[in-house]
Amino acid sequence: MNNTIIIMILGMAVVTYLPRLIPFVMFQGKELPPFVQAVLKNVPYATLGALIVPGIFLINEDIMYGVIGGAVALVVAYFGANVILVVISAIAALSVYSWVVG
Repeated sequence: MNNTIIIMILGMAVVTYLPRLIPFVMFQGKELPPFVQAVLKNVPYATLGALIVPGIFLINEDIMYGVIGGAVALVVAYFGANVILVVISAIAALSVYSWVVG
């Protein structure tokens, strides 16, 4: 294997690991203020929304693919199903829709 590739892999590992390690070391044994904790608890939901919502509307030429898939996933997730079931139900709904339309 080429040395450049090994150096690149090690470099990517370092820059991926450091952002996870630094806060862990800096805040070890310290309590964050309640406001900061509340904000940080909502970050995963905001990130998922920022990633998923544009994909719903840009999925295909027919915008209904995204709307139907997103709506089915939202309804199934609302009732407490696990992630695999949410994904499978959205895929099944889009399969039925593409069979009916196409």
